[in-house]
Amino acid sequence: MIIDTIKNASRYYGVHPLFKGAFEYIRQTNLNGIEPGRYEIDGDKLKAIISNKKGMTAAESIAKFECHDKHIDIQLCIKGAEQIGWKPREKCRMENGGYNTEKDVQLYSDAPDMYFQLADGQFAVFFPEDVHAPMIGTEEIKKLVIKVKI
Repeated sequence: MIIDTIKNASRYYGVHPLFKGAFEYIRQTNLNGIEPGRYEIDGDKLKAIISNKKGMTAAESIAKFECHDKHIDIQLCIKGAEQIGWKPREKCRMENGGYNTEKDVQLYSDAPDMYFQLADGQFAVFFPEDVHAPMIGTEEIKKLVIKVKI
């Protein structure tokens, strides 16, 4: 997992061949003006998902404690305060259903080891080994998730 501010994004271009394109998309997009929805950036390799909705309780988010096998998530808080739960996949013991190939998601019933908060302009990168419970908050959260194909 990586946590940083968007002004430092160029430091991570070398982590994955598609990261430069993902972060360039963020830099070139009017994030305050973009409407919620799904956007293709680079075919099936890079996709953006914009959401703007009220945060969830921790219990609601943990019910969907998730990780992915075929994608890395770059999650950017555009506006608001978002708390996220996290635990390394290797420590998770309670699968919540099987792996969903179509949605590229594995859910767990474990509790997060830690929580952290993202505010405007901060992002987290979740690799397949990062189980995460996002969108925890009491106010409206506008965020961008870029799905990076592995």
